[in-house]
Amino acid sequence: MSTFINTLITGAGSHIPSEEVPNSAFEKNEFYEPDGTYIDKPGEEITSKFEAITGIAGRRYAPVGVYTSDLGADACKKALEASGASKEEIDHLITAHNYGDVEASNRRSDIMPSIGARIKHKLGIENPGCVPYDVIFGCPGWVQGCIQAHLFMQAGSGSKSLVVGCETLSRVVDPFDRDAMIFADGAGAAVLETREESERRGVLAFNTVAHTQEELNFLASGKSNNPAVDHTGLIKMKGRKIYEYALEHVPAAIAQTIEKAGLHLNDINMMFLHQANEKMDAAITKRLFRKFGMRDVPADFMPMSIHKLGNSSVATVPTLWDMVMKGEMAGHSLQQGNHVVFASVGAGMSINAFVYKL
Repeated sequence: MSTFINTLITGAGSHIPSEEVPNSAFEKNEFYEPDGTYIDKPGEEITSKFEAITGIAGRRYAPVGVYTSDLGADACKKALEASGASKEEIDHLITAHNYGDVEASNRRSDIMPSIGARIKHKLGIENPGCVPYDVIFGCPGWVQGCIQAHLFMQAGSGSKSLVVGCETLSRVVDPFDRDAMIFADGAGAAVLETREESERRGVLAFNTVAHTQEELNFLASGKSNNPAVDHTGLIKMKGRKIYEYALEHVPAAIAQTIEKAGLHLNDINMMFLHQANEKMDAAITKRLFRKFGMRDVPADFMPMSIHKLGNSSVATVPTLWDMVMKGEMAGHSLQQGNHVVFASVGAGMSINAFVYKL
């Protein structure tokens, strides 16, 4: 009787920050174009148009004094509890983020020691064989961390990994840039384990692509749109360029991953897509279905959390997975034997995905 060494997600956890920030909180902001031109429009008009374009009505921010590593540690603790694994059994602690621990008062990013090392410390893991390190990979960081954990364990390096995505983007946005309303704070984590089983399941196939020519600076750090403000290192994006890039490349990358798993889109029950922009995600999904000769997207195919939680970068996918698995997303549920796709796109520009069988 043949057996398989499967990579399974055995537990998940997330941290949704306590501070709720509705779109109305930005109505008194002074917004500028990237060229420094003042946008002379009523705040309510700007926020209403923003919500119509992105689907975002609110987001969550971490309180002052709470850092990226704090959010990550809490999500990891919950994931460990859900999996039943001991923290001392973890072989790899992979942390996806982009800005590290950021001081709310001065927006300064701190990434040494690594955020992974800080999370290991905050979890109280004493095992020196637990290797913590960071993945700086844009919004697809958590998905990439899962792919790396899968490869490490399949190569025989340990049998349990903890992968977490955490970010406090509220501290690196430009308050004079309308794009500031997109970003949020949060953390999501999962325990991945290898198990010898008689049926093949878990991670079935994965795919990662990157375009770093003209696409390199579609998402990058830069200066404030307000020419009178001397702030740099703030998150900046070329929204139209990213939208066009995503529609051209993301559906193809996801389709390739499904085909590498030996499956058809008909076999996929749900897709956990990075929560970047409601309209963009819907357009990506429609194009994916067309690639397989299908037009109608089932209502329960792609759960969305962006309306209330905003775009928390590396945290969106694991947080969404945690919410669905806990029955917190109305109209979305999974059962053993279902196939799902995890996918993301972001700074780099990079795209990745993996197919998973429950």
